[in-house]
Amino acid sequence: MESLKGKLLISSGGLFDPNFRHTVVLVGEHDANGAVGVVLTRPLDAKVADVVPLLAGLVPPGESLFEGGPVAPDQAVLLAEVARPGLLDVPVLDAVGFLTGDVPAALRPAVLRARVFLGHAGWGPGQLEAELAEDSWIVEPATPDDAFTPEPGTLWRRVLERKGPRFALLARVPFDPSTN
Repeated sequence: MESLKGKLLISSGGLFDPNFRHTVVLVGEHDANGAVGVVLTRPLDAKVADVVPLLAGLVPPGESLFEGGPVAPDQAVLLAEVARPGLLDVPVLDAVGFLTGDVPAALRPAVLRARVFLGHAGWGPGQLEAELAEDSWIVEPATPDDAFTPEPGTLWRRVLERKGPRFALLARVPFDPSTN
């Protein structure tokens, strides 16, 4: 099994699960025990400062929280880009990864960009592999800019389009196909 850590999972046009329809997931861990990641495309109406004030100083003022996935939806997850990869608790992609627990004051200046999610996406052993075999997901290498895009609502379409003409057609599938 090849690990998908640091890759994007792009929901295919046929994935109708409302938790993942038209989403892009950054895979943070993937091994024989399963996989975890965060949905990059679901900003919430709530602001970080209002819901998780301890993390507000790590994100731009007025930054929205993101729905990271259906698992543990009341738990904050911090994705960060830091000055040196060795500072990350869970490195994912170069200097991008997860910081866990309290972020010490001494570490905060090294955080270059951050995004706060409520919940995460998770798969048990073999579950993600089965979904990949069913063509529920399209895999693409991630970039740090994908993780912190200022336009999360268009990330699904943009990532599909960068995969080339075959996928650009899929990028036009509406969220609700009955409106087509």
